[in-house]
Amino acid sequence: MDDTEPVQPSLNSSYVPTTLSNHHVSEDEESDDQSPSSSLLPKHSSVPLAVRYSPGDSYCFVYIIFFLMGIGSLLPWNFFITAKHYWLYKLSNNTHGSSNKEHRSDLSDYFESYLAIASTIPSVLCLILNYVLVNRLSSNVRILSSLFVILVVFVVTTVLVKVDVSDSRTEFFIGTLASVAVVSGASNLFSGSVFGISGHFPMRISQALISGQAMGGTLSAVASILDLALAKDVADSALAYFLTADVFILLCIMTYLLLPKLAYSRHYMLAATGDGGAAAGTGSGVSVPPLQPILRKTWVLGLSVFYVFFISIMVFPAVSSGIQSVNKASGSPWTTTYFVPLTSFLLYNVADFCGRQATAWLQVPGPTSRVLPVLVVCRSVMVPLLMFCNFQPRDHLHTVLFGHDVYPVVFNCLLGLTNGYLGTLPMIYGPKVVPRELAEATGVVMSFFLTLGLAVGSAFSVLIVHCI
Repeated sequence: MDDTEPVQPSLNSSYVPTTLSNHHVSEDEESDDQSPSSSLLPKHSSVPLAVRYSPGDSYCFVYIIFFLMGIGSLLPWNFFITAKHYWLYKLSNNTHGSSNKEHRSDLSDYFESYLAIASTIPSVLCLILNYVLVNRLSSNVRILSSLFVILVVFVVTTVLVKVDVSDSRTEFFIGTLASVAVVSGASNLFSGSVFGISGHFPMRISQALISGQAMGGTLSAVASILDLALAKDVADSALAYFLTADVFILLCIMTYLLLPKLAYSRHYMLAATGDGGAAAGTGSGVSVPPLQPILRKTWVLGLSVFYVFFISIMVFPAVSSGIQSVNKASGSPWTTTYFVPLTSFLLYNVADFCGRQATAWLQVPGPTSRVLPVLVVCRSVMVPLLMFCNFQPRDHLHTVLFGHDVYPVVFNCLLGLTNGYLGTLPMIYGPKVVPRELAEATGVVMSFFLTLGLAVGSAFSVLIVHCI
């Protein structure tokens, strides 16, 4: 059988012919193409060779690898925020003993809000750096170096689980925030680079990457719940928790090294290299990709991504994880130990994954529709809905309008579902509405809008928590 076969159209790539129709293959490009199948192609075709003919993705290996890369890109952040009981234990006044009882302190009350700030501000800076380096430093160097940095920090975090910090909680607090800043910067350098690479592939690969990000949150939430159920001590639970993260980061490194050895991924990556070389040869010699043509095509999509994640991070996890069961006084495990991990972290991440996965079959509204930004703005209602649930402690805003446990369940599901669906659509549209040679840079730009939304939203989350 011939190694190359026509790519069958699917819902995952339904917008590719439209978005790539502005890029026509010139006669010079056709004559330079040495592909064995070039004689089979119609002359003056407007669809690039890399899209028309490619090796098959055998056993969906490339799809699975990008899915794993998506998990790995947000796994560090998710593992940090879902280890709520561990941080409360470390930053409270009971770390001399093995009791799981939580004692309030200023450090533990506002830890998650400061965690969001420490993670997003360096992320924005690293994505700007990533855009500058996109044509100066190979994606292999950017991706592998960032993964190794994440691994080193997580190994240190794992070791600190068994270290008694009861006499130096402030230093541990500052060190943890510094670790979060380093990990978040490296994670965004990693995710921005991987998403940029995925822009050269069909849309299904970008969707796999984004769905993997949601699955990373789901896996971390499940791991947290299992640790709470099986471990006898908070420290033992956290040790198993962070060791899981260490192993998965190693898995990401190994699978990424496998990617260039697969014919399907090699085909698109080589085609992308050729486009980049052509663009560099005909351009002005500036190695930084031009920003103006990217923004001209993607500014509405970029602002949509910004606002989706701006709203989400304002209330998750700083507000949503502070919502307690109205029946907590009963003392049952459901209302005390498992209520927050299940209703805040697990339900949100499962709904987020479902929303992102839905974009594999349904891509409505389209990239130029005005309905998309309208739906994005409508999500603003999620902020007051969660604020007026049973968030505790309430020092200023004493009114609780939604005094039943079913409300945070419904609201967190809606928050995650809309975040996944409305956040994924513009992310996968972005690299497809620009010329091929700008696809990787556009992926970085879209990641920048996402992270900027997280950075601004995290600052507002601190304000909201203080107001409540």
